Amino acid sequence: MKGFLEDANYSIGLLDEGATLADVIDNCIYEHTHTGKRAFYVGDLGKLVKKNIQWQNVMAPIKPFYPVKCNSTPGVLEILGTLGIGFACSSKSEMALVQDLGISPENIIYTNPCKQASQIKYAAKAGINIMTCDNDIELKKIARSHPNAKLLLHIATEDITADEEMNMKFGTTLKNCRHLMECAKEFGIQIVGVKFHVSNTCKELQTYIHAISDARCVFDMAEEFGFKMDILDIGGGFTGSELQLEEVNHVIRPLLDIYFPKESGVNVIAEPGCYYVSSAFTLAVNIIAKKTECDKLLPSGGKQLEQARNDDEPVFTYYINDGVYGSFASKLSEKLNTIPEVHKKYKEDEPLFTSSLWGPSCDELDQIVENCLLPELSVGDWLIFDNMGSGTLGEQSTFNDYQRPLIYYMMSFSDWDEMQDAGITSDTMKNFFFVPSCIQLSSEDRFSTAA
Repeated sequence: MKGFLEDANYSIGLLDEGATLADVIDNCIYEHTHTGKRAFYVGDLGKLVKKNIQWQNVMAPIKPFYPVKCNSTPGVLEILGTLGIGFACSSKSEMALVQDLGISPENIIYTNPCKQASQIKYAAKAGINIMTCDNDIELKKIARSHPNAKLLLHIATEDITADEEMNMKFGTTLKNCRHLMECAKEFGIQIVGVKFHVSNTCKELQTYIHAISDARCVFDMAEEFGFKMDILDIGGGFTGSELQLEEVNHVIRPLLDIYFPKESGVNVIAEPGCYYVSSAFTLAVNIIAKKTECDKLLPSGGKQLEQARNDDEPVFTYYINDGVYGSFASKLSEKLNTIPEVHKKYKEDEPLFTSSLWGPSCDELDQIVENCLLPELSVGDWLIFDNMGSGTLGEQSTFNDYQRPLIYYMMSFSDWDEMQDAGITSDTMKNFFFVPSCIQLSSEDRFSTAA
């Protein structure tokens, strides 16, 4: 059950109907308090099943291709593979992970915009032909290393948000698409479709309208060059909210029906990543050090923090056993979208103090939460972070002897039944074992594979 990222030997605990993920977390904390206070994840793989049902109900027939970089843990990849989902890979190691599951090359897309020649050759040898491209230098590199490649032209989107600069960094213009098609003709490379990506921070759904219209223009342009394109990849940007999914579908469905009707033979795909995994994983961390200071200067953070304490109240700084060189790596490039929750029970009227949370590295970048309100905590107390399944479980640094958190997978019996309805294989079934709801189990009992 203690599955490390590089370890494919893992187990999935089947929860009795009377048990909850909170019970699992409580028991894990009890165990770790006595055996070594190491950070850990609890992954509810049943949520992947629910998200896939939701996707099929709202977005079908758009086929999802899961971006492996979002969460490459073996339990996630195997469950998604069993559900018939495709995979979008950005590196050789990700392609190898997916291939080890027996996924056919036709269900794998190589999506890295800046590919190493050696990894393009690996894709060619593995029969992974579909890959993205947004410039002529990349196209020439692909032509030399993978003559049988089938390209999706990655077009830029007009996403007027804080992430606009990043969106414009990758993706070509409509004008340059013609040049790329000329290059493809010259080098004998097939262009089979178009890809675009809308950031999940984008609030303007009009961006999808412009992007789909631009994609139609590229398809028309391709006909002039004799390319027969049959793939439209609408990218990621799906937050996991059913409301957001329905809003996106409401906007894109009429356009897809007009520009890419069923009879056109164009297969529409997408790359939902955090949509599937974000809410499925909860992280538990332990406080390893604490500092107290009476600082009369109010911290930044708004009126709520200003009203929370008087000038003589202490400010607490807590250091936890995970940080930006581990599970909070995404904090370096984006805001943390989860609020820490104190695991231990405390009184409703217990005073709250301005607090900050830092990782274990003692690096000035290793700040996880700048300001939050917490009761006074002690070294050894636990904090819980929800929605930690995306961008937190990929390759992690070994900075300062960082220990990777353990991973405990769980699934309810009802979700297991839905997995069976989805055609779960006997190979996956061997990883499941039963977890009673009332018995406090030891590590060996609770988290080892059943005989």
